[in-house]
Amino acid sequence: MLHTNLKHVLSADDHKKLIEENENVMICCGRMGPMCIPVYAAMSELENEVDQVVFADMEFDIPDAAVIRDAPECSSFMGLPFTVYYKNGELVHATSSIQNKDQIKSIIEEKLV
Repeated sequence: MLHTNLKHVLSADDHKKLIEENENVMICCGRMGPMCIPVYAAMSELENEVDQVVFADMEFDIPDAAVIRDAPECSSFMGLPFTVYYKNGELVHATSSIQNKDQIKSIIEEKLV
């Protein structure tokens, strides 16, 4: 499990349930490394500002993370983390590598809320 304050997605079943039960979801799939930690921090801040989105993390190296790693939208990604955005159960946007709070907020405003 990642050491963040975010909701943890621990399995493919957790992933499926989360996106089915919530209209807007952002999941950061990564490790506790230098490219991922700033994204988790930005998500933790945004969690207090954006009520309409559920923010979660998922460990990149677990087998069940294939639900994100193998998504067609992520097929060309080379760097961690893989960050995916779901609206009404559909993957509507995906990014990789480090992002700051403003970049994430812009995606949320454009794609989710």
